[in-house]
Amino acid sequence: MRHPLTRAVSANVGAAPSALCGGAGRVLLMRSPTSFPRRLRAIGLVLALAIGGSALTQAVAAQPAQAAQAQGAAQAAAHAATQAATLTTTAATPLKSKTTAPDPADFDPGLIISDYDFFNPDSMTEAGIQAFLEGQDCRPKDGSPCLADFSQTTVSQPAEGPGHCTNYVGARNETASRIIAKVAAACTISPRVLLVLLQKEQSLLTRPSASGYLRATGYGCPDTADCDTKYFGFFNQVYNAAWQFRQYTQEPDRTYKIGQVDVGFNPNAECGSSVVKIQNQATANLYNYTPYQPNRSALKSAASEGDGCSAWGNLNFWTFYTAWFGPSVTDPFPAFLGSCLNFAGGQPCLAPRLLPRV
Repeated sequence: MRHPLTRAVSANVGAAPSALCGGAGRVLLMRSPTSFPRRLRAIGLVLALAIGGSALTQAVAAQPAQAAQAQGAAQAAAHAATQAATLTTTAATPLKSKTTAPDPADFDPGLIISDYDFFNPDSMTEAGIQAFLEGQDCRPKDGSPCLADFSQTTVSQPAEGPGHCTNYVGARNETASRIIAKVAAACTISPRVLLVLLQKEQSLLTRPSASGYLRATGYGCPDTADCDTKYFGFFNQVYNAAWQFRQYTQEPDRTYKIGQVDVGFNPNAECGSSVVKIQNQATANLYNYTPYQPNRSALKSAASEGDGCSAWGNLNFWTFYTAWFGPSVTDPFPAFLGSCLNFAGGQPCLAPRLLPRV
């Protein structure tokens, strides 16, 4: 039975971000070429709703024969507006360039990532994920394959109800990129977040190992006890981590939630804590999964090794995301278009209803 786990610091507590990058703090930069098409597509949806809604109003007020004609016009207008704003989103091979690690001084403990960047399942296509994995400097610790070459037979998962994960249809020999893309779509979470989580928890993109694949996202591995083996396995880990983030989102009244919250610096309570103003659901989710913030020593510089009270989990998440994908706090759509376009509170836009209930 699944339960809300309090995932603590990753297996790399005490390791500076450079240690997780696989050598000398080197990280890879990849920015998505699909941001502009996504914006146009979403704006097209808003236009479709506006145009379709106007025509539908006319349909309701019209005589029966005219109503059918107006309803057809509404559907055609909505389809045309959406199609006009839809550009191809198949990402080209991601660009890869060396960059220095982001400056920890820019880390905001109250806003680690925006809801849009955390919950957008369309941030990468399956092909884009595969190309990104192939672009990594992957050097396995043992005979394990790199993620770009990994495949696994997956198990179907049921839909969890309104607002939660939809069903996942299992299949034989699914690639890691397909698993990540399908889980992201099912649980409304960004594939980028899942990729960063895999690196933050087990360095799985750059230093994969048999142990790392078993514990891929750190799900079921609290600091206070051994990992629960029933959650072992790559698919099991990726799906359950995404499921857990969706659970946090749909039931947000938890220890870490939007507002003023006391957040510790380390599992050792003697290391102290400070109040953090958590600004959005995405950041609350990260603290519920890894309930620590970096201390002053960890934030001195990108090369800092911290001290005995430094916990790196959420700082590493921000560091990897920013280095790979750019700023983690984007909200690309203005409020008048609707907060759901920015996945505010982790909630996507609902499908339009062309006909009212009777």
